[in-house]
Amino acid sequence: MNFVNNYKKKKVSKTFTCNKPFKLESGAVLNGFHLAYTTHGKLNADKSNVVWIFHALTANSDPAEWWGGLVGNDKFFDPKKYFIVCVNMPGSCYGSINAFDINPATNNSWYHAFPWFTTRDMVRTYRHLKNHLGISKIHIGIGGSMGGQQLLEWSIEEPELFQYIIPIATNAFHSAWGVAFNASQRFAIENDATWKEHHVDAGLEGMKTARSIALLSYRSYDTYKLTQKITSDNLNSRERSSESYQQYQGEKLAKRFNAFSYYFLSKGMDNHNVGRGRESTVKALEQIKAKALVIGISSDLLFPPTEQEFIAAHVPYAEFREIHSPYGHDGFLLEYEQIEEAIKTFLYNKVEEEALVTV
Repeated sequence: MNFVNNYKKKKVSKTFTCNKPFKLESGAVLNGFHLAYTTHGKLNADKSNVVWIFHALTANSDPAEWWGGLVGNDKFFDPKKYFIVCVNMPGSCYGSINAFDINPATNNSWYHAFPWFTTRDMVRTYRHLKNHLGISKIHIGIGGSMGGQQLLEWSIEEPELFQYIIPIATNAFHSAWGVAFNASQRFAIENDATWKEHHVDAGLEGMKTARSIALLSYRSYDTYKLTQKITSDNLNSRERSSESYQQYQGEKLAKRFNAFSYYFLSKGMDNHNVGRGRESTVKALEQIKAKALVIGISSDLLFPPTEQEFIAAHVPYAEFREIHSPYGHDGFLLEYEQIEEAIKTFLYNKVEEEALVTV
């Protein structure tokens, strides 16, 4: 089954369209853009129950699908209590503006000419959606990895918007280490003989290899030791668990994603830097007024805890919490019980502090 047929089976909850010109950090100007987004729950009377969730690189706009341990009925982020909003990143293939949309200058799909978005460009599109939804205050903003990068950007762009922010396994600027991983993945795509072609499956084999490279940064030595044991002593056997697992993960992603989205989103991540044009990274973080719980994963190779400690050290009302996990960067998706406990403790303490201040 090719990507287009598979994609059509994906449900897009809602679409917001902005028909005003939109200028990207690169200088490119779009005639407009559209965003796919999902909401759970209802906005309460005083509009004080908004939770805005930011997804990571290859996820979609429905956190109940990929963060089911935290989002859903009777979960911590319960739609009976909160109005939950999540937007599909521009450039992704789950309904927002992307490389397969029509370039008005050519009347054909953008493909390789797609004017990719930085994380700052992304949150500037979300501001239009926020206004459309009638939201003036966000109670909690939360996101991991690239989602956390967007959360930090927005917290600086609009310091009064968020009451609490919870960036997880993320950074204030993408590291040389992270860029090297992403560049290596793009090399794999570029070296696919089909990549230069203009069709939806171009570069797909290269993307499978890219995903294999990515997994090495998402997981850890202990992850593979625990879950992917070598099962055969045969020198000619391909039934070695970790090898077949890497191949399987590439095939799995190719059934639901495409090389163009993977390529351009990784470029957006590489150019993440909250300090760009704001004097310095430290000065930018100091502008955040939200109370922040910054969470790191002990075994994270891609976004090591030192990066979250840096954020917490420079955001004025922030604290750092480390989650212990053998699952590396992907721990932010898997260790939901520890994350929930950390959030509960943080919010409870903040409510107690605020109550003391008002006495």
